[in-house]
Amino acid sequence: MVPFDLGHEREYLGNPYIVAAQVALFHRGAGGSNISDRYYLSHGSAMDLHRMVTQPQLSVYVTTPRPIRPLIILGTEFRFVRVKSHDFFGVTELWVGKHDKISVSDLERTILDGLKQPHYCGGLKEVAKGLWMRRTDVDPKKLVDYSLKLDIGAVIRRLGFLMELYEIPAPKEIGRLLKRLTATYQLLDPDLSPEGKFLARWRLRLNITKEELLLAGKT
Repeated sequence: MVPFDLGHEREYLGNPYIVAAQVALFHRGAGGSNISDRYYLSHGSAMDLHRMVTQPQLSVYVTTPRPIRPLIILGTEFRFVRVKSHDFFGVTELWVGKHDKISVSDLERTILDGLKQPHYCGGLKEVAKGLWMRRTDVDPKKLVDYSLKLDIGAVIRRLGFLMELYEIPAPKEIGRLLKRLTATYQLLDPDLSPEGKFLARWRLRLNITKEELLLAGKT
């Protein structure tokens, strides 16, 4: 069930991001402006809103501190990713059309959500391509602040590796990431098979080569 009449024809769905926001708010439950009211468009959807993709997005992703089951409305899939309340940060608002504003992860949080769960963005190559496309617009300090706040070792490793690969000029921030590494190795892409070279500097197993990532960023 959704909290409004969507009609019976495909064209009545309207903007899927506005629909996603309304569905998330419908499931917020009782309470005022507390954490239960929050949501943000995330992952592949946020990448689309931030102009970080070159392919059409087939699903709409929303992050929320509440569990919400996936929905298919008039042929569009809506998927809801749950996040812990203390990890709910890095959110901004964007106008969608002339009259509607929606909550969406900011550019830096979008990148980190993608590095954490690349399968919601079309894979790590797509996340890397999005970073490359907006590399001159990201705030390196905010990227690193967010990643250290999330405190997920795999995200810290992937971020530092890509910042160096794409020559984002932030040696001080990269140094902060290096200080947080442990001895454990992680896969560069968690959704691909465990193969490839081990990179000691970032404690990563490169199951995508540097050459592939450099090519992905330029195509």
